Amino acid sequence: MITYLLKRFAAMIITLWLIITMTFFLMHSIPGSPFNEERNTSEAVQQNLISFYHLDDPLPLQYVNYLKSVVMLDFGPSIKKGESVNTLIGRGFPVSFELGMDTLIVAIISGIILGVIAALRHNGIIDYLAMTIAVLGISIPNFVMATLLIQEVAVNWGILPVATWTSWRHMILPILALATGPMAIIARLTRSSMLEVLTQDYIKTAKAKGLSPVKIVIKHALRNAMLPIVTILGSMTAGILTGTFVIEKIFAIPGMGKYFVDSINTRDYPVIMGTTVFYSAILIFMLFLVDMAYGVLDPRIKLSSKEGR
Repeated sequence: MITYLLKRFAAMIITLWLIITMTFFLMHSIPGSPFNEERNTSEAVQQNLISFYHLDDPLPLQYVNYLKSVVMLDFGPSIKKGESVNTLIGRGFPVSFELGMDTLIVAIISGIILGVIAALRHNGIIDYLAMTIAVLGISIPNFVMATLLIQEVAVNWGILPVATWTSWRHMILPILALATGPMAIIARLTRSSMLEVLTQDYIKTAKAKGLSPVKIVIKHALRNAMLPIVTILGSMTAGILTGTFVIEKIFAIPGMGKYFVDSINTRDYPVIMGTTVFYSAILIFMLFLVDMAYGVLDPRIKLSSKEGR
């Protein structure tokens, strides 16, 4: 186990280094500088700013210096915000994390429930209705869903407020806009997995022993049906966390999305790099946790890994 963990940790470091390298050189390959739009400043002032932020250093030197700062967990100062990138992340990430985790919880719970009900009522009205909802959830992008929710629920009906992030009522529409797509994917995957698991011999044996349907579904069928869902949780978490950027902008939520989108528009290199590195590290760690969850849900994976050695 220790050897496996060390290998995975080394792979995580290499992956993160590749992301940093690609993002750094792609970002600096774009012509111009962050100060090109500063029309009210003279060329001499712009050159002084470029020198102050070391943007006139040779690109390899900038790259090495940035790697050193990342190792020290220092993402440098924001060019446009007048604050350090660490401060911006510390202020915006808790909001984005709360939005992302709430969305993930809602998507997982509602998707599993919808998928289980559809599997238990296979080829019935409930099954067709559940899958219709799932198809609609997959087909409609979250920013389109957000616009529809704002127009219908907030503007036309006046049920819920929009903008900011001050109370639980402000959280409902952004969470719904983000959770619809992942919920639909989980529902369809749960349904297909449950249909396969329910035909296995050990389910028939459990029924023959007289176990209650609820116990059979929850303890025996659902646990094994969860494996495909766990497989996609890593990439789904990535999609939700990065998807919050657009939703945060639409709903004026003070999270990382506001800083990241603004930094792209103003070419604030430190904020772009710091946000990318920070989120990449989190997502790589999430994928690692998904691998660890395999062994918890299915002990056969542990046995197969030992046999392989």
